[in-house]
Amino acid sequence: MKYRHVLVTGGAGFIGSHYVRTLAAAGVRVTVLDKLTYAGNRANLAPARGRFTFVRGDVCDAGLLADVVPGHDLVVNFAAESHVDRSIAASGDFVRTNVLGVQTLMQACLEAGTPRVVQVSTDEVYGSIDVGSWTETAPLLPRSPYAAAKASGDLIARAYAITHGLPVVITRCGNNYGPYQYPEKLIPFFVTNLLQGLKVPLYGDGGNVRDWVFVSDHCAGIQLAAERGEPGEVYHIAGTAELTNAELTGRLLAALGRGWDVVEHVEDRKGHDRRYSLDDSRLRALGYVPRVSFEEGLDTTVRWYTDHPSWWKPLTGRPR
Repeated sequence: MKYRHVLVTGGAGFIGSHYVRTLAAAGVRVTVLDKLTYAGNRANLAPARGRFTFVRGDVCDAGLLADVVPGHDLVVNFAAESHVDRSIAASGDFVRTNVLGVQTLMQACLEAGTPRVVQVSTDEVYGSIDVGSWTETAPLLPRSPYAAAKASGDLIARAYAITHGLPVVITRCGNNYGPYQYPEKLIPFFVTNLLQGLKVPLYGDGGNVRDWVFVSDHCAGIQLAAERGEPGEVYHIAGTAELTNAELTGRLLAALGRGWDVVEHVEDRKGHDRRYSLDDSRLRALGYVPRVSFEEGLDTTVRWYTDHPSWWKPLTGRPR
């Protein structure tokens, strides 16, 4: 691995913790900075216990970052508010973390002379696409407060690259899934509900299309962009399956032996994007190839939640 001392902000969350566990297993010195909001969970880091340094703190805390950032040769920013429904109900936290937090972190990296920075983002910054796939030069047309905040953070990161020469790359991915995902997102929410004999809600007509990427493939793409990407550039990390929400629901029902009678059709989300799709040719040119088929990834995910009720049951009583 090219980098030997890595700071991972938001490293106790779903994707960040997988990245931390991967680095720790490779013998990399890792520092985790996490505020431990509702989706940040120290239990996500348990498999890497003793192989990382943990700092509890806010990515918006400039004084803390001035102490923590120096000495790392790579900083990867996973810190974000990320649930669209929450952003519709209360967008302030999203603007603070996803915009001000990025600016505060970029400034700290600039002052520390950090050799490489990665801003982890999402395909949702582009809005919705009826046909084809977005390239990295597509216009940013976000349609939710969450997506708008992420797009704003991306633009700030790029501005630091252009204005100050900060060596930052931006990655944008499809919908992630896998073990340790907080059970407010679609796959773990449906799986944990079905395991408890509860019904599951399907927005609108179920025709919204998402591109699904297993968390280990996403993290591999991030690392490749960190090591080989050009500063100031954007790299897409696509998945292995584009499915409607209804198709995904059918696969989850089949995996858990349930019928469509447990599905409740509910009013569609406000401003619900119809379809996301990424062209990942730029990252593939650097050597990226997703390794986990959707069938394998979904089986792994369902089995993990089935086998780990002690992890998710304490979380399912919290607001979604």
